[in-house]
Amino acid sequence: MSGVGKKVADVAFKASKTIDWDGMAKMIVSDEARKEFSSLRRAFDEVNSALQTKFSQEPEPIDWEYYRKGLGSRIVDSYKEYYDSVEIPKFVDKTTPEYQPKFDALLVELKEAEQKSLKESERLEKEITDVQELKKKLSTMTADEYFEKRPDLKKKFDDEIRNDYWGY
Repeated sequence: MSGVGKKVADVAFKASKTIDWDGMAKMIVSDEARKEFSSLRRAFDEVNSALQTKFSQEPEPIDWEYYRKGLGSRIVDSYKEYYDSVEIPKFVDKTTPEYQPKFDALLVELKEAEQKSLKESERLEKEITDVQELKKKLSTMTADEYFEKRPDLKKKFDDEIRNDYWGY
């Protein structure tokens, strides 16, 4: 296997093992996003499979003796000499070092956005719980009980009354 092909296949294989597809699928809420996600996963699997099959196999060695019998040793030896003299240049990855810092910065930004999203989600869940609790108690709640939970509104109403502002 060529060095570059093996490296590409190894990276793709490792990437497929480190991606938590099931964990990501659980976070998706809309049907359209699920379709896009399954399309992405299918495309990734197809590319990964192609890389594994294409680059994981060694090329079959040439049976020079077979060709010597049919074509003659002089021409086959000439081809073998040319074949052996071919040098395949090594791949030098110039792209990864250029984009790796950008990718790392995006990962950091992603983690920050994830933390912010989780905090906001917790806050909203607490607010939903409070509103549901308030909805249950609203029919039997007194104004004083309500203003205990919402001191900002009590202050606003007291200020309006004190300033003789009745909203018209």
